[in-house]
Amino acid sequence: MSRIGKKSVAVPNGVTATINGQTVSVKGPKGELSFNFTDNVAVELTDGGLKVTPRDNSQPARAAWGMSRTMIANLVKGVTDGFTRKLEINGVGYRAAVQGTNLQLALGYSHDVVYPIPAGITIQCAKPTEILISGIDRQRVGQVAAEIREYRSPEPYKGKGVKYAEEKIFRKEGKKK
Repeated sequence: MSRIGKKSVAVPNGVTATINGQTVSVKGPKGELSFNFTDNVAVELTDGGLKVTPRDNSQPARAAWGMSRTMIANLVKGVTDGFTRKLEINGVGYRAAVQGTNLQLALGYSHDVVYPIPAGITIQCAKPTEILISGIDRQRVGQVAAEIREYRSPEPYKGKGVKYAEEKIFRKEGKKK
């Protein structure tokens, strides 16, 4: 039994949720998102919110139950609050700056890395060593953060590179003479 799937997703004031076939659409103050759920689960709109139930007791239905509930909860949270991801840059001369619709990264290469900011995502650089990625779609925010981190992943000896703010880099000891 899914403990996550048992909970219904509360729909706050100012947010409208509609179910059309296999699609759940959620519209709120920040925008509109939709999710196509599988045939293994049923989603119904009740007075308490959105309720997800498995159609049968098969393993794929139980697996999709909690995942579908979490995806719908992410839609509701995205259109009300949005999602943010914070990246930190460590290293001498490493810095980031937003220039128009591009993120310019100096990461120790012979050239600056230019990352085009996708639609629906906002990137801010309060400090040259801090990148704040925000948007309403949790998957896209995480994907953009992962793509930026991939340009220079943190290395284990000095910790230089781009890392998530909450990430802990396991440091190795260097050579000994």
